[in-house]
Amino acid sequence: MKRRSLWKGLVVTVAAAAVGGWLHLSATGSTSTAPPAKGPASTSPAAPPPGEVLLQEGIKQGELKHYDLAESIFRQVLELEPGNKLAWYDLGVIAQQNNRSAEALAAYDSALRTDPDYQPALFNKAILLGPGDTDQAVSILRRIVSADPKAATAHLHLGYGLARQGHRGEAEESFRTAVRTDPSLRQLVPEEFRDSVRTGPTPEPTASQAGAHR
Repeated sequence: MKRRSLWKGLVVTVAAAAVGGWLHLSATGSTSTAPPAKGPASTSPAAPPPGEVLLQEGIKQGELKHYDLAESIFRQVLELEPGNKLAWYDLGVIAQQNNRSAEALAAYDSALRTDPDYQPALFNKAILLGPGDTDQAVSILRRIVSADPKAATAHLHLGYGLARQGHRGEAEESFRTAVRTDPSLRQLVPEEFRDSVRTGPTPEPTASQAGAHR
């Protein structure tokens, strides 16, 4: 199955086992947990905090697949800002990519201690837990889609979890929502559910189906 790069976009989630990718800083947003320093107004733009500069460099190295260097840089960020959720999240992505599941879970939990509603970390945690702890994974995914009903890939994975639990009707509805939101996900729906999640136009009923009388 073809997979897109994990290191581009805000949260890239395509294949069934895919994890969310790097999160780039916004042009104006800061990830620092410290309050902004107060000082005289200035017309010149302030230099970004050292943690943000390092974080951007870590993301750059991750995109270049220099994962050891990226990991080292993210740990430098955490020395400056122990509660930086993006640094923890990106460490989790690296660990998850390298099948270090326990380490990835610990990193995501650290991100979630800073922001309990941080959806990228919640999603990747659910993916890790899915095979061994379906109940917890389903609980997390329900939380995500409740907060963001258009989270198509979360609906897809929720469908997987519900199917494993034997909740076929709910699973079918989750798959249907996923495909309705993002039709490209239909190919990832289990074959037994695929026909029930078609997104094409509903055919016009025949005269007999419509109960027409002449």
